[in-house]
Amino acid sequence: MSVLALSSHDERRVEVTRLLVGFARTLRGCGVPAGPDRVQTFVRAAVELDVTCRDDVYWAGRATLCSCPEDLVRYDRAFAAYFAGELAPPVRSVRPVVRTRAVTVPCDPDEDEAHDGEQERLRAATASRAEVLCHRDLARLTTAERAEVARLISALGPTGPVRASRRWAPASTGTLDPGRTVRAMLRRGGEPARLARRRRVDKPRRLVLIVDVSGSMAAYADPMLRFAHATARCRPGTEVFTVGTRLTRVSREIAAREPDAALAAVADAVPDFSGGTRLGDLLQAFLDRWGQRGMARGAVVVVVSDGWERGDATLLGTQAARLHRLAHAVVWVNPHKAQPGFAPLTAGMAAVLPHVDRFVAGHSLGALEGLAALLGEADLHRCQPSPAAQPSPAVQPSSGYGAVDA
Repeated sequence: MSVLALSSHDERRVEVTRLLVGFARTLRGCGVPAGPDRVQTFVRAAVELDVTCRDDVYWAGRATLCSCPEDLVRYDRAFAAYFAGELAPPVRSVRPVVRTRAVTVPCDPDEDEAHDGEQERLRAATASRAEVLCHRDLARLTTAERAEVARLISALGPTGPVRASRRWAPASTGTLDPGRTVRAMLRRGGEPARLARRRRVDKPRRLVLIVDVSGSMAAYADPMLRFAHATARCRPGTEVFTVGTRLTRVSREIAAREPDAALAAVADAVPDFSGGTRLGDLLQAFLDRWGQRGMARGAVVVVVSDGWERGDATLLGTQAARLHRLAHAVVWVNPHKAQPGFAPLTAGMAAVLPHVDRFVAGHSLGALEGLAALLGEADLHRCQPSPAAQPSPAVQPSSGYGAVDA
């Protein structure tokens, strides 16, 4: 049985329109927001199709009157109820879509002020704890404090210095660019043109970190390697080495995304954790294999060590001088420098200090933050040798505290 069966053409169009509009009103009563524009589109679609065919009317209304999946079930029920005696065509089941909307719930002003006060106290306590940890010696931290400091170290962003490369880039100010200026004049037929300018393109300097993992540096090796991981994350291309009784390149292992995974890979690759110290021999091995060939040339080399040399201190001084001639700057980080009454009395430190541009502490989170800021300076050259860099006349050419590393 057809939906409509009328004889006169004009009466048929009037009845069709009246019937379809009535169905739209019924549909609105069921909760489907069928506005006038949708109803008009539905009538035009049904007239273009065969209004005597139930399927054509059904799909014309479904395509034009429904705007979301929730309307489909209501549409099927309204269609079956309006065209009595006919079953609605089967439709696929649609999972209802849950839509959430953020609302502001009014609350008691006293409760709001209490909540804000509690949040303020929590922020103050957190800031106070971070301030205390910032100056706490890394060797005296508890297990919980070490985990917190490790998280704070991973948040550091050492960027490193930059240098002017040989490449030029267009700029609004700077050196005159003859080539671009002449080409602009030729395009104008020889007429005077605006002078083009150019500037040097800055290029990041290579960073090389050499971390001492011997027994005397056991308490500082983990945070220093985490600092190296933060540096490698922010500065791709950073080279990282560990020194103890042997030299190990861990640049690939330290480049892992997660700090814990990176340190686990380094631990698997380094066989001499908490061993002895042979700084002179290993610094010579680094320069012979990598540094002399270009890794140290023009780079900023950061050596993290307390300078306790088990081998010959004279060899260490010779290799430190060689490194200083190759590198742009040498930064030596000694965790014991911040201790009261510290003096570079060990033979190793006395030998290397005349060839170091910056001698800084690395005993705390605040010292590492200062090191990160130092690496971002434009010029790390030391203009004049500092008095502390000169070895004391009373220093004997011995291995200093080498017996501890043995």
